[in-house]
Amino acid sequence: MDAPNSLVLAIIGVTMMLAGYFLYSQFLAKKVYKLNAEFKTPAHQFTDGVDFLPTNRYILWGHHFTSVAGAAPIVGPAIAVIWGWLPAFIWVTIGTVFMAGMHDFGALWASTRNKGKSMGALSGTYIGNRGRNLFLVVILLLLLMVLAAFAVVISGLLVAQPGAVIPTWGALVVAVLVGQAIYRFKWNLLAVTAVGVVLLYALILLGDAYPVSLPEEGLFGLTPQAIWIVLLFVYSGIASMLPVWVLLQPRDFINGIQLFIGLGIIYGAVLLATPTVVAPAVNDALPDDTPPLVPLLFVTIACGAISGFHGIVSSGTSSKQLDRETDARFVGYFGAVGEGLLALGAIIATTAGFQTATQWREFYDSFSSGGVPVFVEGGASIINEGLAIPTGLSATILATMVILFAATTLDTGTRLMRFVVQEVGEIAGVKIKTGIATLIVVVLAFGLTFSQGADATGGMALWPLFGTTNQLLAGLTLTILTIILIRKGRPFLPVLLPAAFVLFMTIYAAIVQLVDLYNAGDWLLLVIDIIIIVAAAWVLVEAIIAMLAARKAPKEPEDDVALTEDQKLPRSA
Repeated sequence: MDAPNSLVLAIIGVTMMLAGYFLYSQFLAKKVYKLNAEFKTPAHQFTDGVDFLPTNRYILWGHHFTSVAGAAPIVGPAIAVIWGWLPAFIWVTIGTVFMAGMHDFGALWASTRNKGKSMGALSGTYIGNRGRNLFLVVILLLLLMVLAAFAVVISGLLVAQPGAVIPTWGALVVAVLVGQAIYRFKWNLLAVTAVGVVLLYALILLGDAYPVSLPEEGLFGLTPQAIWIVLLFVYSGIASMLPVWVLLQPRDFINGIQLFIGLGIIYGAVLLATPTVVAPAVNDALPDDTPPLVPLLFVTIACGAISGFHGIVSSGTSSKQLDRETDARFVGYFGAVGEGLLALGAIIATTAGFQTATQWREFYDSFSSGGVPVFVEGGASIINEGLAIPTGLSATILATMVILFAATTLDTGTRLMRFVVQEVGEIAGVKIKTGIATLIVVVLAFGLTFSQGADATGGMALWPLFGTTNQLLAGLTLTILTIILIRKGRPFLPVLLPAAFVLFMTIYAAIVQLVDLYNAGDWLLLVIDIIIIVAAAWVLVEAIIAMLAARKAPKEPEDDVALTEDQKLPRSA
């Protein structure tokens, strides 16, 4: 296959994803989930100003999108292109349209219809307590992997790109000011947004001019990267306990705008530079350590095609802030489209950001070569060529973009894991206070990150299993959605078929990894992989039994509790 122009890939990918939002998500909203604008959402039923708060759909989209779009939709594609650009491109586009959007939208809808309950709690309702407990095991393992690994990714970028330090921490101040302006002073959202974005990019320019590097010898026996990790965990613990309007919502909203500006810069540079994709469509000269394309492609690219973590966010925080049920389509499905566009940008940056195919092959000389650094390097090269922005500044812009999203995922993940810890406490008959639950989460994540020494290599110890666990959770979430739809007498094949595909590929991948881990003698990961496979298989069996029972059971009545007029947020807000 002749080397394509990256602009062609961008046009095809963007067109497919937008068509998915305007056409397929409309079908899901009307025929499958049957959204009702008058339904009284949990945000209105249980308003407390901390976790439950009716929120403008654009602000909520910003929170949801940036929480799910961390580093993973960049890391996954940047690794997966080693098999060639074509498999990654097909999986990201098809996965976003028919799986990710439907999954995220569905999890948000299901939680909203069930008083803001998490997918873990819903598994107890629809497949039984035994299935719920095992489901929570998978969720806890996934969240722990996310917290530890993302802390390492962010800290690594702060060390490698010191120009990103000032905008990373300065963005928190901007977010607090934006939150005060919107919620306390009721200032115009558009004006506040414009000022917030300008301040954020001013911080990027400031950071590029005045990079901040910690002493190479470190402090208190910790390396520079380890120091950043400590600060990140302290921040995430505090941020996860604050009311959502103080930091979480405004920061995520501004970050969401910033990401679309960043994507605009990348795609604008592609439009003007039209770089050629130098990577092969299908790589027939793979490095020796490369695993098989099938099934590993489908767990290497998780976020960006379909991701179980999104279901945790949808049912964990987003459903508690949804103003109208009809907003679920925009927040859930379009949030997945945004992440798909980011994954597509990562594919282009890592396949067209090199001058020659030889240079690309020299970089991708092993399966572990890809990741965030190649995205930053390749993307900066394209931006410099297309928009004449200096390569150093371009790299700072992209690094800051990645860090801010990963940090969003870090503190949202901390909040979500706190919910799960409290949920486990309720099951055990113990009420765990918010502060104690947060401390448990931070200590567990901190312990894993430094489990192999002060260099924080333990933070990536579970990363090989992240994609597998993530996709298993996505498949299990889809089985719960299928049961809910069957019990409501709704069309369920649009959910069941993707569930079957994802579960088959993921269990296949887990078995392949099991053999590799055994041969490598990696007993820690081997045991964890076995736990994940057994828990997932058990939940799946329980789900199939519940699915068959649901086919014979009477259909559930609709619970359409209506909003009162004074509870409706202005739609123009």
